[in-house]
Amino acid sequence: MTERMITISGIPTDISEPAFVLSRPHRTVTAGRAGQVFRSAHDAVAALRSGKVTHIVGALPFAVGAPAALWAPTSFTATDGSHRPSEDGTPPALEFDAALPAPEVHRQRVAAAVRLLGDPAHPVRKVVLARVIRARTACPVRAGELLDRLVSTDPMGNGYLVDLSAAGAPYQGRHLVGSSPEVLIRREDTGVFSYPLAGSARRVPDDDRADRQAADALRVSAKDQHEHRYVVDHVSDVLRDRCAEVRTPATPELTGTPEMWHLGTPLTATVPADGPSALELAVALHPTPAVCGTPTAEAARLIAEIEGHRGFYAGAIGWCDADGNGEWMVGIRCAELSSDGMSLLAHAGGGIVADSDPAAELAETTGKFQRILRPLGISESSVTVA
Repeated sequence: MTERMITISGIPTDISEPAFVLSRPHRTVTAGRAGQVFRSAHDAVAALRSGKVTHIVGALPFAVGAPAALWAPTSFTATDGSHRPSEDGTPPALEFDAALPAPEVHRQRVAAAVRLLGDPAHPVRKVVLARVIRARTACPVRAGELLDRLVSTDPMGNGYLVDLSAAGAPYQGRHLVGSSPEVLIRREDTGVFSYPLAGSARRVPDDDRADRQAADALRVSAKDQHEHRYVVDHVSDVLRDRCAEVRTPATPELTGTPEMWHLGTPLTATVPADGPSALELAVALHPTPAVCGTPTAEAARLIAEIEGHRGFYAGAIGWCDADGNGEWMVGIRCAELSSDGMSLLAHAGGGIVADSDPAAELAETTGKFQRILRPLGISESSVTVA
């Protein structure tokens, strides 16, 4: 393991409770508190380009134009390999409180969306609809405890933690914690990589044959291939406008987490040394049809009508340096921890197209919730029948 630490302002930082962590199989970035705050990604890009700051970390919200939680950190550490959880493996004591909306209401929302998408006159071809599970605890929980549980239960060591205070008063003291498998964008020197996921199936962990059947069914599903193509076309188009040598495989591959199978397509490209940074590419790509829908603006309006304000769920979490290097993950498989550490809002969604089945879409969100809720000891039955 090698470690590179930059103390940017000379301000001591409590590394036991960092403000930002992005854990990936190849690297963990840990950053300190805010030296300078940016609620606009474009202002953060300008600060990096001008040389006024050397690093930016934080989160982009789902809604374009909403306040971001970005800052120039007081310290920045990059360490080889994934985050090392503390030795205490005891899960935080959280209990299910409410499903928002109730499962039956989510099915009704999906059914209504399917009818809309089946209307040739309606502009939206795909929309991603999500639901929320609220959990509570009798004793305050630290964001670092949640991160440790998520990383230790993910075979790839994926996890993230972001203090959302930089977004302003409504988010003061709140944290976004999650374990996303989806790379929005990564830039290393002149190389660019994106790994969009769309099209999912629940895994069957205790039955290898049934699990393989679920994977094979997903691989040949016309509905999921169709949904996936919207995302790949969007990412490819954005990269072609800003990069060179964009390589897009003709068909997706199958990738898995402990809870879900996904269709994924690895896209690569190149940029000149002074080309668009990782943050600039993240802003251009976000939100993709994987978390919003298509066309983007119309799908986002429909989501706002149905769900209301999403906050930082389905946004992007990452970092960027003054050389343009950085990595941004799609803000899925996540939960927002309240400022007092006493309640948690977990999110999960699914892509809806004209031939989606409401019951199957509800089951998909239930499966995705397990990435967050199972490590925290919250039973699946409470999520399903609430």
